[in-house]
Amino acid sequence: MQKDAYTLILEAIDEGIYRPGDRLVESELAERFGVSRTPVREALQRLETQQMLARDGRSLIVASLDHNQLAELYVVRAELEALAARLAAKHAAPEEVRVLQNMIDEDRGQLEDPEALSRANRRFHHQIHLASHNRYLVQQLDLVHRSMALLATTSLAVKGRGMAALDEHQAIVDAIRDGDGEAAAQALRAHISRAFETRLKLDATRHGTAGHWAEAL
Repeated sequence: MQKDAYTLILEAIDEGIYRPGDRLVESELAERFGVSRTPVREALQRLETQQMLARDGRSLIVASLDHNQLAELYVVRAELEALAARLAAKHAAPEEVRVLQNMIDEDRGQLEDPEALSRANRRFHHQIHLASHNRYLVQQLDLVHRSMALLATTSLAVKGRGMAALDEHQAIVDAIRDGDGEAAAQALRAHISRAFETRLKLDATRHGTAGHWAEAL
């Protein structure tokens, strides 16, 4: 099935082809995706309504998240993903658990490539969402992860974070395999918390305020 302009633009943002602050030009998008300008215009309007795009004068740019938006997003993500892990521990088929385990094993070979690891991380989390066997929860998590695409960098680029994240993934899968919903939820919530902390430190460093973290630790 051919993808529409909305899906193509959204995927381009998710894949980092267009990053926060990048200007989106209707004619250029139409040429890139081989579609007419009308569906592109409609897609841009829809993405602006969903706050994936923002106005910069007369131009549309990929939106970015401020500190408060980032904090709010991680709170919601932690709770929804914890629920998905709890439900996965109850409903996941043995085959789904094996797929999750295989993902972790394969991802350990990508520790030197943060961007590839980031893509693999999204696949892993989406697989947990599917293993919850709750379509409404999956829909809500898709919206949350769509907003995650507005983060310009991946916290997995921080030294040591990739290995730690995979160890955290293993704890989640172990709990799901054991059918321990509470442990799975706690492990996933802790995983999101550590990711959020790493991102805050990363952002502080990017803005030249890393010294404040050193004083606080």
